[in-house]
Amino acid sequence: MAARYDDYIETLSSAIRAVEATSSDGTGLTVDAAIEQIHRILRGILNGPNKVMFVGNGGSAGIAGHMAIDFAKNGGVRAITFNDASSLTCLGNDLGYDQVFAKQVEMQGLGGDVLIAISSSGESKNILCAAEMAATKGCAVITLTGFSPGNALRRLGAVNFYVNSGVYGFVETAHQTILHAILDTGMGWSKATANVQPSRPLV
Repeated sequence: MAARYDDYIETLSSAIRAVEATSSDGTGLTVDAAIEQIHRILRGILNGPNKVMFVGNGGSAGIAGHMAIDFAKNGGVRAITFNDASSLTCLGNDLGYDQVFAKQVEMQGLGGDVLIAISSSGESKNILCAAEMAATKGCAVITLTGFSPGNALRRLGAVNFYVNSGVYGFVETAHQTILHAILDTGMGWSKATANVQPSRPLV
């Protein structure tokens, strides 16, 4: 009998371990250094009016919604996503689907906010437009992509995570893992308490 599950998990684990991180100019970062940079950004907005905005399509929209509530409830940082059906259909109808997130960033974003842009391909026009709008508003941009190492979104963030896989399941699972790692380690998770849910706010 084929060891399909073991093969799948081994390949997924390899993809997660091989995640690459880069800065805004394309310089390589260790993943730990990238996460610590994001922790510094998040600590800078904890006690003020700023927030984290998550955007993504399809499965990435699900990740965006999941992580927005986790960052807010568990991490103690203001966090929102822009996936309300009325907003998407209104803006898609009036402005075009490429503007459904960018317009919300324009309307809701503040200088000093953080945009976390999630796209498996890194080529979704509405995500690219949101990242560009966030930059014009003075927001920090963090990207999570996969598929092609030269994708457009990977060049738009202060911190960029890239998963070297063309399989949606691997890329999406890696993206969620990265975001959980950012949150959980920021809340105090360590190997010493590996199976204990961290409970303090982001520090």
